[in-house]
Amino acid sequence: MKLIIGLGNPGNQYQGTRHNVGFMVLDQLANKWNVNINQDKFKGLYVKTNYQGEAVILLKPQTYMNLSGESVRQVMDFYKIEREDIIVIYDDLDMPVGKLRLREKGSAGGHNGIKSIISHVGGQDFKRIRVGIERSKVIPVVDYVLGKFTKEQKPFIDQGIHQAVEAIEDCLEHDFHHAMNQFN
Repeated sequence: MKLIIGLGNPGNQYQGTRHNVGFMVLDQLANKWNVNINQDKFKGLYVKTNYQGEAVILLKPQTYMNLSGESVRQVMDFYKIEREDIIVIYDDLDMPVGKLRLREKGSAGGHNGIKSIISHVGGQDFKRIRVGIERSKVIPVVDYVLGKFTKEQKPFIDQGIHQAVEAIEDCLEHDFHHAMNQFN
């Protein structure tokens, strides 16, 4: 069983913001798979489905970004999922808009959602798909990540979200190393 987590903040005021790229990727994946991430449990919204014969849970923690690990831990405990079977999708300020970076482990790199997950799952060795949102030279970080993509950024983030969906499917069809070779 695989657990795929998209990070973001709940609520309409955060919909479509840069910090919610993880939610956007999961929404597009769910749409492609014709499932709804609408079951409310584990401090999150989730759906349990199958992809090519493997059980997969799509999870959007509803704890706000800084407490995402609480939701992840509850799902892992309930379904007996190990760290090596989770993939976390989230935004990265230090990459160009829409660029992907897949990694098998690493530090939080200043991302509070990842800090929370590391704390709650007891280690840094879990798979990640980072989606670039770029850093603003003039807008403070908090305002920037909670803002929406500009008209100029929109085609790049749309492409990045599409590629992240393809990367997730590649991980499930082959393995994470294969996806890293394809999408990094």
